[in-house]
Amino acid sequence: MKFMRLQDTFSLAFRTVRSNKLRTGITVSIIAFGIMALVGIITAIKAMNQKFMESFSSMGANGFVIRFKERDIRIGGGNNNSELKLSKKTDRKEKKSNLGKIITKREAELFVRRFDFPAIKSISVFGNRSTIISFRDRKTSPNVILFGGDENFLQLNGYTLRSGRNLNNTDVQTGRNVCLLGYDVAKNLFKEDVDRAVNVVVQINNIPYRVLGVMDSRGSTFGFSRDNLVVTTYQNVDRNFPGSSSYTIAVMTNSINQLDEAMGEADVTFRSIRKLNIKEEDNFVMDRSDSIVEKAMNTLGFLTISATIIGFITLIGAAIGLMNIMLVSVSERTREVGLVKAIGGKSNVVRAQFLMEAMIISILGAFFGIFLGVLVGNLFSIVLGTGFVVPWNWVLYGVVICSVVGLLAGLYPALKAGKLNPIEALRYE
Repeated sequence: MKFMRLQDTFSLAFRTVRSNKLRTGITVSIIAFGIMALVGIITAIKAMNQKFMESFSSMGANGFVIRFKERDIRIGGGNNNSELKLSKKTDRKEKKSNLGKIITKREAELFVRRFDFPAIKSISVFGNRSTIISFRDRKTSPNVILFGGDENFLQLNGYTLRSGRNLNNTDVQTGRNVCLLGYDVAKNLFKEDVDRAVNVVVQINNIPYRVLGVMDSRGSTFGFSRDNLVVTTYQNVDRNFPGSSSYTIAVMTNSINQLDEAMGEADVTFRSIRKLNIKEEDNFVMDRSDSIVEKAMNTLGFLTISATIIGFITLIGAAIGLMNIMLVSVSERTREVGLVKAIGGKSNVVRAQFLMEAMIISILGAFFGIFLGVLVGNLFSIVLGTGFVVPWNWVLYGVVICSVVGLLAGLYPALKAGKLNPIEALRYE
């Protein structure tokens, strides 16, 4: 009997919600917008998370990079006289430590020769980001990135060959004019037949280069193509495009268990190459591949917190709106409540009906909001080029949150309806 009363109450509540289409539609829309904002942002962040993992884990968790440590520059503050009065001894020490000096080709090559830990090593240097590649009457925009590398550059940077061959040790040592084209560059010059680029002579800033191979596409990261590049040897960049760029050394061990040991040995080896004594701090940085991912994930963690706060603020507004609409509903249906009580309906039945109405509206809002949120969030994932993302935990959270919102928003109007005097309610106009 109790189950039947509950079922009847739910049926009556559902019919009431369905009969007031305009009011229900407005309320559902308010709640759906709040959930859509929350789930949509979380879905987009999940897509960004996936893209970060793809972008920064090219070497896997068992790799690290040695790069130049720029001098720290302080702007404003720090007007401490003790900081301004540097002794001659401190000046000599800073000069000796080579702070602010880039990693040179000689230092990078010395490291590769001296570092005898069982690992794959690669030297690379940034050429420029305004390179023009041309072939016959076709040419690229002046935004192609030029890198100098060696035979291990592709492997340690997550690239694979689509056609042709890789750079070899002879290419590196001789510094001859050979190159590898990124997929976008090859497609720009050779249209759909990108493999035709192999063994063809192209012009890099009007200097002839023979194409050894074409790299597979890696897509884009946050709208920036990772295929709009050309790779030659670092010796060639040093000869044809000399600049002030610092060299980078990448190392990939055979196993993640060897990583700490390899980094320790690399630190000792490179400190000796940089001529640092035991009291001087490192003037270079060693970045683990997984630490880059971890930093990116921490940044996304803050974005998730911010998105959650924004979503909850929106839902608080939705709850207030729902409560006001339910209070208006109580006023509109005072005579109906009086009639229910007059024919034997108890206060708890009236309260249950109004609570169920609020819950039904909230859960409808949750379903529409979750659907739209996942849809909007995945529009962002399409831009990033990731797969379809569904934050299942937040789908569950969305339903629970909306149920709580409906319960809290409907509680006061339900209590108010339950306390109505049936005689006065029947007289209400």
